[in-house]
Amino acid sequence: QVQLVESGGGLVQAGGSLRLSCVASGRSLSSYVMGWFRQAPGKERDFVAAISWSAVSTRYADSVKGRFTVSRDNAKNTMYLQMDSLKLEDTAVYYCATSMSATIWTLDRNYSDMSWGQGTQVTVSS
Repeated sequence: QVQLVESGGGLVQAGGSLRLSCVASGRSLSSYVMGWFRQAPGKERDFVAAISWSAVSTRYADSVKGRFTVSRDNAKNTMYLQMDSLKLEDTAVYYCATSMSATIWTLDRNYSDMSWGQGTQVTVSS
């Protein structure tokens, strides 16, 4: 069983930056794809970014491309999301996720073996 814990959320002004972290425990995730999702109030949970186990390959939603950067440190079993040039529409609860079955192109297919964190709130103000 994998446990994921996100941190780093908070309140930031539009145009500002935040860095989210996702620490995994219970199992080494060095060979797993990991990713970030977000859910705004009243909306469905959406894919944000994914990163391969080697960190060589990444994928981003169009809405965050060029502003967000996903990275990972397998030695620390930790994934990060650097969020720059934040916009009001980035306000959401951000979740990290992982799946042994997924690739960076299919992580948003909600596999049966998906593990999710509890989420961290990001609020962008004007």
